[in-house]
This record gives sequence, C-alpha cells and structure tokens, in this order.
Amino acid sequence: MFGQFWAPRTLGEPTHIWHNPPVRFLRMKPGHGEVLIAEGDVERAEDEQRLIEEFRRQLDAGLWAAVPVSGRQGRRESIMVRSFEEIPWDADRVIFFPRAAGGR
Repeated sequence: MFGQFWAPRTLGEPTHIWHNPPVRFLRMKPGHGEVLIAEGDVERAEDEQRLIEEFRRQLDAGLWAAVPVSGRQGRRESIMVRSFEEIPWDADRVIFFPRAAGGR
C-alpha cells in the first residue's frame, strides 16, 4: 500500500501510521523522458517552501506545468496550473514541459 508505513504493534497503539506520499516535480526532456527535479511533502513547511520556489523557477524558465488527473471513464487527462496554489491537494506529481516551438 503506497503511503502507508508499518510500525511495530504495541498495546493500545494503531498497527500502522498513514503518511501522505510526497509530491514530485518532473520535467519532460526530449530523449530522456521524465526527469525528477524536486520532491517533498507539502505538509512540512521547509519542503513546501522549497517546492514553491522550484515551481516558480520552472515557470520563470518558460515551462508550462500540468497535473495528471483521473478522467472520465479512465481516460488520461491533465489540468494546467499557473501557480503552486492551483495544484490539487492530492496530486502526486506535477509535470513541467517546454512550450511548443513556433507558437505565439
């Protein structure tokens, strides 16, 4: 089970501890596929701040950002995000990619 860490059982304590999986920032690079550029737990202040800074750095470099989501009838879909606050709370990854060449 992803996101679940098992702990030894002691009397009166739960048998497992739940933890949110980290969010990963991935960059699409031609010939390389997805490259991990940052990872962290948004519930930890220092990780969240680092992720916010990296998000801004990628957008400032001219990249677009998208979050994969479950679509209707199992179709692969994604939503474009323009700020860190637009990332859904349950997202496990954000994919950065270059804008199309020759576009306006």
